[in-house]
Amino acid sequence: MSERALEEIAVLSAIYCGAGQFEWTQRSDTEGNIFHIQVPVGESSGRKTVTLLFHLPAEYPSCVPGISVSCEQLTRRQCEDIKQSLLTKASALVSEPMVHELVLWLQQNAENITDVEQPSRHRGPPGRSEIHVDERVWTALLLIDHMRSKAKYIKTVEKWTWDLELTGRLFTGQLILLLLQGTRRNIKEYLHLHKSVKVDVDSAGKKCKEKMMSVLCERPLSEERKQLSVFEVKECSSAEELKKEFDLVGQSELYREFVRTLLQ
Repeated sequence: MSERALEEIAVLSAIYCGAGQFEWTQRSDTEGNIFHIQVPVGESSGRKTVTLLFHLPAEYPSCVPGISVSCEQLTRRQCEDIKQSLLTKASALVSEPMVHELVLWLQQNAENITDVEQPSRHRGPPGRSEIHVDERVWTALLLIDHMRSKAKYIKTVEKWTWDLELTGRLFTGQLILLLLQGTRRNIKEYLHLHKSVKVDVDSAGKKCKEKMMSVLCERPLSEERKQLSVFEVKECSSAEELKKEFDLVGQSELYREFVRTLLQ
């Protein structure tokens, strides 16, 4: 990654220095850098906190960064509209560090983006639910038997979740559990990748496919639960730590149904 990009990240961490405003997710000279920035948008009477996750590839700023948008006060469609608007803006700024300019542009234009009326094709017939099945958030819990090449395995999982706009947690320790949240279609695509692509190495050190991963659960996220905003890796050295992590993400029920018996 260029010195200009690294300098930009240092400046961003200094500007957005409030609690939770700036946080690293990945630092890598080859895979790029991932971090999120939380910024307020909108007028004071209706101000919202938007989380922007940026993935700066090693080639940045000679290419557009990866961008993900989440906000509890906005719909998934509105977050997607913001993302597409930021990517369009970014395409005009290639060759120069652009993250700070993108953030400032969003703060100035967020209301114009999110206030646009949604096309009628997203609305269902009168008297029927307007929620489309493909747009519902689903949760999947996977059990991974082992990771021989742990660092590479984790990087692959992080890349797939990023590409498919999935959030969740990868828990490592006594058990290796993968909690995914996103559209059912993207979760299905993730499962296909995990089973068909060589993600680990065998006992001889040769690349191999995942043959022992099992799906413990796959179901819609209940309406009272919010989708997790990011994907993170958590090391849990004990059953107590693992239970606590499930509690923190609001998935105590999943722990009781599927995980507790695995630890007995």
